[in-house]
Amino acid sequence: MWILAMLAVWLVSSTPALAGTDSANIYATQCAACHGADRLGLTGPALLPDNLGRLSKSAALATIRDGKPATQMPAFGTILTATTLNALVEWVYTVPTVVPPWRESQIVQSHLKHDVAVVRKAPVTDPLNLFVIVETGDHHVTIFDGDALKPIHRFASRFALHGGAKFSPDGRYTYLASRDGWVSKFDLWSLQTVAEIRVGINTRNIAVSPDGRYVLAGNFLPATLVFLSAEDLSLLQVIPVETATGPSRVSAVYAAKPRSSFVVALKDAAELWELPLPGGEKAPFFVANAANESLRRATNAVPIRKVNLPYAMDDFFFTPDFKHAVGANRAAERSWVIDIETARHVTDLALSGMPHLASGITWRSGKRHVLASPDLRQAKISVFDLDTWLPVTDIVTLGGGFFLRGHERTPYVWADVFFGEHKDAMHVIDKNSLSIVKTLRPEPGKISAHVEFDRHGKYALVSIWEDQGYLVVYDAATLTEVKRIPMRKPVGKYNVYNKITGSEGTSP
Repeated sequence: MWILAMLAVWLVSSTPALAGTDSANIYATQCAACHGADRLGLTGPALLPDNLGRLSKSAALATIRDGKPATQMPAFGTILTATTLNALVEWVYTVPTVVPPWRESQIVQSHLKHDVAVVRKAPVTDPLNLFVIVETGDHHVTIFDGDALKPIHRFASRFALHGGAKFSPDGRYTYLASRDGWVSKFDLWSLQTVAEIRVGINTRNIAVSPDGRYVLAGNFLPATLVFLSAEDLSLLQVIPVETATGPSRVSAVYAAKPRSSFVVALKDAAELWELPLPGGEKAPFFVANAANESLRRATNAVPIRKVNLPYAMDDFFFTPDFKHAVGANRAAERSWVIDIETARHVTDLALSGMPHLASGITWRSGKRHVLASPDLRQAKISVFDLDTWLPVTDIVTLGGGFFLRGHERTPYVWADVFFGEHKDAMHVIDKNSLSIVKTLRPEPGKISAHVEFDRHGKYALVSIWEDQGYLVVYDAATLTEVKRIPMRKPVGKYNVYNKITGSEGTSP
């Protein structure tokens, strides 16, 4: 019992007393064994405000009160009063006064390698037409056959996976990252998890290097980049993200195949980082600042290339050739284009509102090559000419949208509405006329979002973004429904072929 008492003392001293001492004591006795004394997570997820950002307080209250079926989370509604439950919710949404670290030694200790059976044949005829579908309703992943249009495997994932599954260049392995910092490697042939490692407390996303040898993870907390071996996810290097203005959280990391590098977007600094990947067998060691020049020379390390920006990027888009970065700073109401190779400011972009450039896509519209971005608040999709960076048109929609998707073998781009009274609408837009040709409503009153195509562009898969939701399959030519499969909030769907080839109409 003295351990629990000490935990309670530590928790009270390191956390604002918004809910009083009782909340800390209750947490220590009821929650710490699974979620960690420092709220960093153990068998249960981390309970810090950034990690809980996508979970409403009402949903958190329901989880604590009623538990979670098919998990180790019990119901506390019978042993804690309503007042105590509400106080506990407020407490876990407060920021600790001492920011908890996640050290290199902790990363190494978290590393798990699993025994995997050797499999030499894929489980389906065309393994490149598989989909990885992230279901956040009950924290599972479904592997879906794009030819037979049916699930072939479902497994429990880490808590709150980031939607963006990444793949090895040959398409055999998928890499998944959770908000809690867990990175997992899954074999799509043997249908088994190969390895896992926890790289941080709050992780934004991961990228797989163009040569398939490395994985890079970007963290909000701590402000680091974590460089891993793609083979077994063993740790290669932790890179503190120190900038001219201090530490910065990492917004996202991307694999820039045409440049044989990783490109890193930062949340708190007007910089863009590029990590070049040299050839040869030896893993590179990266040095992020001039103070480590002697270390760079001694180890033959690779200097991180830093590109200065007009403002920190709240939102960003990279052209398919990774020649240009388009950034937006919403507070300053500024958007701009940077040439990544020359670090030259190309132009400002006439882009108002709250663009969601990270979901922007490009396609051929007649003789033009265009970039289109949804807007999170305004009822429009902004379209620009990629050659001149001049606006082409704004496509008026029924409300703010989140995702766009297309495919080189379809004449249409699909756009959700997502926000507001028309959240159940899905616009289908003609690529050439840039006009809406049909508005689908797959499930009236329910959010429909995030379209993904099979590798042939024959089918379009739509998510009904609800806990008791569906995967709805449409004929991409006739725009008629083919079938629907019940799923638990299928937030993201990723076709292996489309992702590894950079199919037109897929975000980087």
